[in-house]
Amino acid sequence: SDWSSDVCSSDLGMTSNVVSTGMKKNRKLKNDKMKKSILILCVLLMAAIPSACTESHKTPPELDKPQPGPNPDPKPEPSEGKEKMLWFDAEANFQRFSTQAGIIAMLDKTQEAGFNKIVVDVKPVEGDVLYKSEFMTQATTIGSVNVADRGWDYLQFFLDEAHKRNLKVTVSTTVFPMGMPSTRQGPAYRGTTWKGKTCMQYKPEGMVDIKDDPTKVAAFLNPVLPEVQEFALRFIREIVTNYDFDAYALDYCRFPDYQSDFSEASKEAFEKYIGGLVETWPGDVFTYNASGERVPGKYYKEWWEFRSMIIHDFVARVRKEIKAIKPDVKLEYWAASWWGALYANGQNWASKAFRPLTDQDAWSFNSWCSINYHQTGFADQLDTFLLGTYLPRVYGPDDGESIEYGINRAERFLLNACTYYATVDCSQKTFDIEEACYYCLKRTAGLMVFDIVHVINNDMWAAIKRGIDRYEAETATE
Repeated sequence: SDWSSDVCSSDLGMTSNVVSTGMKKNRKLKNDKMKKSILILCVLLMAAIPSACTESHKTPPELDKPQPGPNPDPKPEPSEGKEKMLWFDAEANFQRFSTQAGIIAMLDKTQEAGFNKIVVDVKPVEGDVLYKSEFMTQATTIGSVNVADRGWDYLQFFLDEAHKRNLKVTVSTTVFPMGMPSTRQGPAYRGTTWKGKTCMQYKPEGMVDIKDDPTKVAAFLNPVLPEVQEFALRFIREIVTNYDFDAYALDYCRFPDYQSDFSEASKEAFEKYIGGLVETWPGDVFTYNASGERVPGKYYKEWWEFRSMIIHDFVARVRKEIKAIKPDVKLEYWAASWWGALYANGQNWASKAFRPLTDQDAWSFNSWCSINYHQTGFADQLDTFLLGTYLPRVYGPDDGESIEYGINRAERFLLNACTYYATVDCSQKTFDIEEACYYCLKRTAGLMVFDIVHVINNDMWAAIKRGIDRYEAETATE
């Protein structure tokens, strides 16, 4: 506005000089009109310039409007733009994939069924690995199955054969499990490296180390410990550096359940998080009543927030490490679709923008969810979220046990923070896998089927192909 005032003052001065030159009287009227015109011009200029100077500081029109939310029924994309993934679990298929011929046969079947991507698990819950590592032990025994040293690189062979068939590959590892309590196999049971670093469970009967609890699926290392996180980052760096693949999936990247971890190290980390001392441990978090049910303590809600933030921060570190090594490798993460119960595992896969305490299901979150819990959401750290709709029915918008319900809920919680694929479990012969594959492709950005062992045992190859083909045929006519 100062600049516009200077311009107008200059123009007015010029006009005064012209009038004072003693022009002839018969031209005075004309000059007066000219002066009046210049004055009007200056007034208009003064009004226009401030507006021009401030326009660039306004919110761009496209950002001033409400941003679009998730589309509950997106128009199908061309099929080549959607990934159809089949999971190859290491534990369940340990013997089946002990030979190269076995791998080749299953990859052929996978391609024929219409899949264009596979997920290869190379670190099962037992803790040893199925790739060449400088510091991890090769897996030769899982459960009762023993496979002699292959003499060839399991992961590299999968990659080579998959690429021959134009199949993309996601490499998956469990992150924090390092042994099987049921068989006492794995690194957690060998030597002293992990002594005192497995999760300490707080159970009604007292404190129990998870590696001594045969009821648990895995002997988890404590995610709170910096040395445990560094160890996990080390094997993630090794795999991403030494092999070429499309995506890395974090599996079991969480706490085992609500009973872990109650070690002294976790207590100290929690105190640092809340900025104060916990006088009664673990009673200030919760206690058990005579029926073995949890009774919330003074820091109950803060505890779940703290654990979820541990996982959030670790996922963010993984993303940073992977992108620094190979920016094009996508970060993927699988978790169950029911969300609310997952606070016990520290898995807040929602967007930070999602506010659970104002959601339509807030009634079910109020008992455990803190006001700041939304800050632990890690969806924005992922390229792809593998939504675990491992549910018995496909349709039912009001049926909490339907895939449709799970997808609808995920759209509310993710708020477009990342791409997501619906994933299905076909372990039950009666499950309508054809309809599930079709619907998941129609509603989400991709599909993952778990696991190849179930597809084989239940002979679901043809049904899967029908579901994929139906979606592709429908898309081709759009």
